[in-house]
Amino acid sequence: MPDNLLKDDGGPATEVHALTADMLEAWCESAGERVAAWVAANGYKADAGKVLLVPGEDGTIRLVLLGLGRGEDAFASGALPGAVPKGRYRLTTKGAVSEELAALGLALGNYRYDRYKKNGVGKAEFLLPESVDRDEVAALAEATYLVRDLVNTPASDLGPEELEAVTRELADAHGAEVSSIVGDDLLAADYPMVHAVGRASSRAPRLIDLRWGPESAPKITLVGKGVCFDTGGLNLKPGNSMGLMKKDMGGAAHVLALAGLLMKARLNIRLRVLVPAVENAIGGDAFRPGDVLPSRKGFSVEIGNTDAEGRLILADALTEADSEEPALLVDMATLTGAARVALGPELPPFFTRDDGFARELEIASAAVADPVWRLPLWAPYDSWLDSKVADVSHISDGPFAGSITAALFLARFVEKAQTYAHFDIYAWNAKPRPGRPVGGEAQAIRALYFHLKRHYA
Repeated sequence: MPDNLLKDDGGPATEVHALTADMLEAWCESAGERVAAWVAANGYKADAGKVLLVPGEDGTIRLVLLGLGRGEDAFASGALPGAVPKGRYRLTTKGAVSEELAALGLALGNYRYDRYKKNGVGKAEFLLPESVDRDEVAALAEATYLVRDLVNTPASDLGPEELEAVTRELADAHGAEVSSIVGDDLLAADYPMVHAVGRASSRAPRLIDLRWGPESAPKITLVGKGVCFDTGGLNLKPGNSMGLMKKDMGGAAHVLALAGLLMKARLNIRLRVLVPAVENAIGGDAFRPGDVLPSRKGFSVEIGNTDAEGRLILADALTEADSEEPALLVDMATLTGAARVALGPELPPFFTRDDGFARELEIASAAVADPVWRLPLWAPYDSWLDSKVADVSHISDGPFAGSITAALFLARFVEKAQTYAHFDIYAWNAKPRPGRPVGGEAQAIRALYFHLKRHYA
């Protein structure tokens, strides 16, 4: 738990009133003429995330208003840590937003990425009501912080080896086991596409494998795309597209953070996490457009574009994951720009053939304010992946439905899992919102966590 989120001891604190725009007028009438005049003079409308400090007669802060707008942003409270001076504050939500989500919003609003530039600003303290599960809020905040930290870290300090080190630290914290297959050993172990994508880099590719929990428990397997930097390969990205490619390991960051939540909650599962970790670089032995690669599944795969590398490494990892017939197999990847065109940066799509899982996940998503949206594995588009020279092409030759065809390609490598779901995430905030600064962001892991907790706690 961030050290400035405290259990409410009933002591003195400045009251923070969270108000929707519809609640503001009635609240002002009850607060008195002086406060109402101050609100009016500042043109305050209780817009989401807007904070107003209301002074007392002596000039000190008498109370604080937190705008909730129409009540649609569960994390509007995330604006408070950066908007109020050092002191003690007690947030009153008046039922406009859940106390748990408001507390999490405060925790998320505390986040600063300060690895290279320290922030010496003092923190305000916030008192949390007894009803809030502080341990749960802390776990969720820490998982989000892990995703943000990993995605925000430049590739110069986070390559495949460093990603493995992070995995081992997580495993040590929870008593899990980790193994890895590195460099040319990937060929001997039959992970040819992981090797092909990563072989041109001076930083050896690898498959990282974490296991935790009793072997007799239901198998839950997570696969995360770990492209620590993506140049696009020989289909070189333009500079403005390459600038954010430190985040192309966002899928790996997500499954590691989710794994930490599941292990900390001690769910009754046999957890496995597979992270194919590579750098898609340019060199004399880089794989090429038009190449035909073997795969762990046994399919031959024609390469249409080296900038669609993520699905290749995921395919080999999914083949291995599927071989154990897990109850649930989930992959998470910053995979396609097409998903962003379809749904934008804040709403990640997921794909599954399990209608029951989809319904339950959507319920969990709404309950914890962690939005996801189901897109179809539209079978007629599967033929768009036909190849004249190989068993399958890894991309279609047209401009349409790129997120769907990517999901269809991955689905070809899964046959035995009881339920399979693919998440095409963005892992980045392009614009600041309360509690969500510009930079790396966790998406869908809280929804998945609460879904799994419901079944396996």
